[in-house]
Amino acid sequence: MFWKRVILGCLITLNIFLFVRMLVSDQGFFSYRELKSDYITLEAQLAEVQQKNLELSQEIRLLQSDADYIERVIRQRLNFVKDNEILYIFPDATKVGTAGAAQDEGKD
Repeated sequence: MFWKRVILGCLITLNIFLFVRMLVSDQGFFSYRELKSDYITLEAQLAEVQQKNLELSQEIRLLQSDADYIERVIRQRLNFVKDNEILYIFPDATKVGTAGAAQDEGKD
């Protein structure tokens, strides 16, 4: 009878130890939840990168084969114009607003 109680006590202690370790160890439940959250975040980032990669691949194909697209890109990004065209470049509204506010503060 005594040995049964000793063995039962040891088994209960072992079960409590294993349960606590299952929750808080490096391979426990809380670590699993954190890793699962990281996995979901990385999956979303991977999907974004794959979408960006697809867009860039399409742009590369267009730049290699479509002369109209090449002309449009050059005109937009480099501000090139054809003969007898006039290019108007307007200042960015956010830059003008912050510059004007800085000038107003200096007048006080």
